[in-house]
Amino acid sequence: MFDELRPHLVELRKRLGLSVLSIFIAFIVAFTFHEQILEWITAPLNAALDQVAEISKKAANGMVTTHQVGGAFFVALKVSFFAGLLGALPFILYQIWLFIAPGLYANEKKMILPFVIGGSIMFFVGVLFAYYIVTPFGFQFLITFGSFLYTPLINIEDYVGFFTKILMGFGLAFELPVFAYFLALLGLVTDKTLIDFFRYAILIIFIVAALLTPPDVLTQLLMALPLVVLYGASILIVKMVNPYVEEEDNEESEESKTHQNDNP
Repeated sequence: MFDELRPHLVELRKRLGLSVLSIFIAFIVAFTFHEQILEWITAPLNAALDQVAEISKKAANGMVTTHQVGGAFFVALKVSFFAGLLGALPFILYQIWLFIAPGLYANEKKMILPFVIGGSIMFFVGVLFAYYIVTPFGFQFLITFGSFLYTPLINIEDYVGFFTKILMGFGLAFELPVFAYFLALLGLVTDKTLIDFFRYAILIIFIVAALLTPPDVLTQLLMALPLVVLYGASILIVKMVNPYVEEEDNEESEESKTHQNDNP
């Protein structure tokens, strides 16, 4: 059994190695621009802090701080790795496809470009949705709440980790229609499968939204509602690719058997 798995393990190691190498190269490139990347990442936070300053009219406005001696350096590494992961995403998806391609039919192997391009586009759409829609509302609500009583001092290490988790979560969530399409293409799911699983999917979606977002209802809804819409879109996509076909009832099957027996 192990001998049968050995070629697949070797291939998996090769694809993982190339993916890690692509992330490392993209990380080095991103590190040279880490200041610009960090400025882009902290823009929603700074906007929320500016709003706090306008509302509270305090002498001591909110600010971004670091609690570590090498905090700025480690933050630069984190944002560079995050940017490197985004930059290497198309190549990683390409490696995933090459790993599963040997088990596909010839016509299915031709779907490599839709998989790589579609997967990359949907991931970046999720990231941009989180950046321009979710984080401004979420941060402004969380930071301005209680700003009359407290001065917000935001730790940059915690913020970067929290921010990247939200963006990665939305990016992965927006991959749902892409993966549903290819699962349907492989005949693994039908529209009926997704419809029957819908009630459980709603529960899972809200649990995931609660884990990946701040502990406020607004931000959780901003993540859960698009996921519900994406799940509905996935049902429509799967219905076009691999629709559920009802089995013939027993009477029709019996009639066909009788007809075959009468006409040998």
